[in-house]
Amino acid sequence: MSDPNSKLSKTVAFFDVDGTLLKSTIVHYYIWMHSAQAPFLLKRLWLVGFLPKIVYYLILDRISRPRFNQVFYRNYRGMRVAETKRLSTEMFKAYLRPKIFPEAIAQIQEHKEQGIAAVFVTGSLDFIVQPIADYLAIDSVLAPQLHEQNGQFTGELTTEPLIGEEKAKAVQAYAEQHGISLEASYAYGDSQSDLPMLECVGNPVVVNPGKTLREKALASGWEMHEWL
Repeated sequence: MSDPNSKLSKTVAFFDVDGTLLKSTIVHYYIWMHSAQAPFLLKRLWLVGFLPKIVYYLILDRISRPRFNQVFYRNYRGMRVAETKRLSTEMFKAYLRPKIFPEAIAQIQEHKEQGIAAVFVTGSLDFIVQPIADYLAIDSVLAPQLHEQNGQFTGELTTEPLIGEEKAKAVQAYAEQHGISLEASYAYGDSQSDLPMLECVGNPVVVNPGKTLREKALASGWEMHEWL
């Protein structure tokens, strides 16, 4: 997890990334980077071979999202660190930047004008979300990292996947370390896996929720947005 040296306020807006700030997933990120430089025919052949795995990943995600993340990130095994990080910057410019919800940009700016720091809390890999954070001038990033060995990724995470209760733990640890008031802080999330994070702040905000999270937000009187 990265933590840039910046003076943060006592109130923070914690943002999930995938589905909350932009429309994409960890699967899309990997496919883009794997096929970005491949010739057209090889790219198509690889996709045909990869598609059956997606069915397995969808089933695994329904069973356990943390387990899904652990298994899926093993696809990065053997990929060169420097080259992959370079590709992640290209991916942001070509693929991710246009997918950021304009309302999300406006919301982050509004918080900053109020003196409220913005922090990413995401299950996506650190080198993928860092260009997004730089673009939006995010104060800090809480994201998982892949273990590196001999200039390559091993495919194994250095920590537990940042999903569900682990997100809440990360937020609570961050708040304690920086003297943040969680009761005065905000959290933005779009999925059921964001629920523990949403429940640990005084101002939870639900974005583009699915049926279960929508029902929870309505029953709890939480703020809700549809960002397009």
